Amino acid sequence: MKIETDFGKYVTLFFTQYLVGERGVSPHTLRSYSDTFNLFYDFMSLVRSVPAHKVRLKDVTHQTIKDFLFWLEKEKNNLVSTRNIRLAAIKSFSCFMQYYDTMHVAQWQSILAIKQKKIDRDVFSYLTTDGMALLLSQIPTDTRDGRRHLAILAFLYDSGARASELVNLKPSDIIFEIPAHAILFGKGRKRRIVPLQGKLCAIVKKYMEDWDLDPADTSNRPLFMNKNGRKLTTAGLAYIISLYASPARVLRPDLIPGRLSPHSFRHSKAMHLLQSGVNIIYVRDILGHVSMKTTEIYARADSKQKREALENAYQDLIPKASTDGVWESDQELKKWLRSLGR
Repeated sequence: MKIETDFGKYVTLFFTQYLVGERGVSPHTLRSYSDTFNLFYDFMSLVRSVPAHKVRLKDVTHQTIKDFLFWLEKEKNNLVSTRNIRLAAIKSFSCFMQYYDTMHVAQWQSILAIKQKKIDRDVFSYLTTDGMALLLSQIPTDTRDGRRHLAILAFLYDSGARASELVNLKPSDIIFEIPAHAILFGKGRKRRIVPLQGKLCAIVKKYMEDWDLDPADTSNRPLFMNKNGRKLTTAGLAYIISLYASPARVLRPDLIPGRLSPHSFRHSKAMHLLQSGVNIIYVRDILGHVSMKTTEIYARADSKQKREALENAYQDLIPKASTDGVWESDQELKKWLRSLGR
């Protein structure tokens, strides 16, 4: 039994038999897991000087995984939340290997013992209403691509959709008849309806005309596409944001955070709804939160923001006290992983 020399073989079994065959994970989860293993192969190659096709099971130790996670944070600038997602994928593989590699159960259990890092749930990146208006104003509307980008980012903000929900939309999920709304499918394929405002409807209608998209089309054709007419990916969505965040940041660095992601648009929508006086229960329903505790994070952040504003106002008036005193090549392996879930 040559388990210890064939890591690639068991990665293949993990994806094809376990994730797809037994667990039936979503395409989004499959992409996330495949990205994790691609990054792990990059780490092994760049840091440990072990090419992908030569990685062995015995190389995947408790310390190796801890070093990999450290590399993700320090060299790849991953957030703690992203680091935890990568660890979850590795742990899932370790659970799988406990049954296939029974001679080395302790090795896999030691990886399972690695703890997730605690996330400060009250700290997140979002734009003020002025910041969001500035970013969206950078998008040209006199070109077909510009109108496509505006439709994508305006919908991402106004609907409060998750990135995965947006890229999986179909034309038939948009209902323009009053009351206009969109049908989103969230985590666990849970269906929810979000209202669409008049301005957004006009933007999306124009985009659909540009790309010959019919709201009555019930095929699997995606609503939002890249410039080549293929389904937009979450990475493509992040790229579109970066195109307009950079020039907006040059104009007003105080309004545009240094790190913006698709989820920042969702955070922004939640904050703006609460600041406008919308009932927190409605905010929960629009965002599709299962637990009210998740929505309350935004309420706490809003309260903190108000408190800091008051403190700053007082600081301007009150003087401070004195302080004197089986794989054939790396490319084949990585190409196969990238294709999963796409």
